[in-house]
Amino acid sequence: MIRVLTYGTFDMLHEGHINLLRRAKALGDYLVVAVSTDEFNAIKAKKAYFPYEARKKIVEAVRYVDLVIPEETWEQKIDDIKEYHIDIVVMGGDWEGSDKFEYLREYAQVVYLPRTEGISTTQIKTDLKDPEERK
Repeated sequence: MIRVLTYGTFDMLHEGHINLLRRAKALGDYLVVAVSTDEFNAIKAKKAYFPYEARKKIVEAVRYVDLVIPEETWEQKIDDIKEYHIDIVVMGGDWEGSDKFEYLREYAQVVYLPRTEGISTTQIKTDLKDPEERK
């Protein structure tokens, strides 16, 4: 069984998130998704619209996802790979070239998947603040 792991905040779930989860699941048999906790988002200076428990429930409802775990620190990734017997770590292409995930290659294959063009949570939040910007 090939086990795949990905990380993210998964706030305001949208088509780009679904594409990432679908493509991640296609790489293996079992998909673990680590959803950033509110406390970890604060460390990253990110503010999610939905609290962790709501985001966790939403991600659990996606058919491609087998297990949701909390992402609480940058440092937990090696432990996650070992605990869940992960073969492949999948991240969005915007992380490619960053040192945040490259070190994981000692423990699992690291795959960067391209982002879905034209959609992001940041853009959705911007559009909701000023709908005229979208035109």
